[in-house]
Amino acid sequence: MSLTSYPAVHPPAGTDPGPEPAAQEHETLEVVPLRHPWRWVAVAATAVLLAQFVNGLVTNPGWEWDVFARFITTETILHAVWVTLQLTFYGTVVGFALGIVLAFMRLSASPFLRAVSYAYIWAFRSIPLIVQLLFWFNLAYLYKELEFGIPFGPGFVSFDTMNLVGAMSAAVLGLALHQAAYAAEIVRGGVLAVDSGQLEAAAALGIPRLRQLRRIVLPQAMRSILPNAANEIISLFKGTSIVSVMAIGELFYQVQVVYGRNGRVVPLLMVATAWYILLTTVLSVLQHYVERHYAKGAVR
Repeated sequence: MSLTSYPAVHPPAGTDPGPEPAAQEHETLEVVPLRHPWRWVAVAATAVLLAQFVNGLVTNPGWEWDVFARFITTETILHAVWVTLQLTFYGTVVGFALGIVLAFMRLSASPFLRAVSYAYIWAFRSIPLIVQLLFWFNLAYLYKELEFGIPFGPGFVSFDTMNLVGAMSAAVLGLALHQAAYAAEIVRGGVLAVDSGQLEAAAALGIPRLRQLRRIVLPQAMRSILPNAANEIISLFKGTSIVSVMAIGELFYQVQVVYGRNGRVVPLLMVATAWYILLTTVLSVLQHYVERHYAKGAVR
């Protein structure tokens, strides 16, 4: 069996072969952009709903924007905002400091340290925050005084818990201990996200463990830690409103006091809402720049 190939047929010299048939077909095609009619329907419906919402905010007299403008920057409200920021700051610093310790306890090779850290995280994530706050607020009911000395032996220094743990101290303590349980898991997850091969390579080069942690692990772990940590800080900032049950003059408590006197509930709630939105936006902007700093070399 033989295969026969026919020679290619070329046009005579000096003649124009003309465009290929496929090229002629492409020239006659009309390009039509892809249409998305339902997308435009969704855009129109959303725009109408937003316009109605804004119109209601502006025209509905129930919002009482004049009352809102009168109280948004009063001395009482500004002091309450300052108290809220203090609770957030102290709760974050103490909570994440303890959370880092708990995270490395869970990563320890010691079964005892791992068990203690796990038990702490399990307990403080299981108990509602309001219960923890009320417990610390009533600490003097269980322990009249605290002593420091030899374990199970005589004490050298004692403190009266009634004067030692006040409302503000109990609030910071409750918020920080509650925050530490979540911070520990955030830090542990960030550390575990770093490739263990890098630590093995650093150990092979003789780099000390503390320097490995400071220069290799943490800069990479921060990329995973920061988004979750920022969410926790924002949640803690808004969660400070729960300390109003302890009669601490934070933002939500002061708003309740004011509208309890003048009866202007809605505009005073909007005052609190505006401050929460403003400060949360500031925290979000700071989060963006900190994340961008630690993303150097990882994002082009």
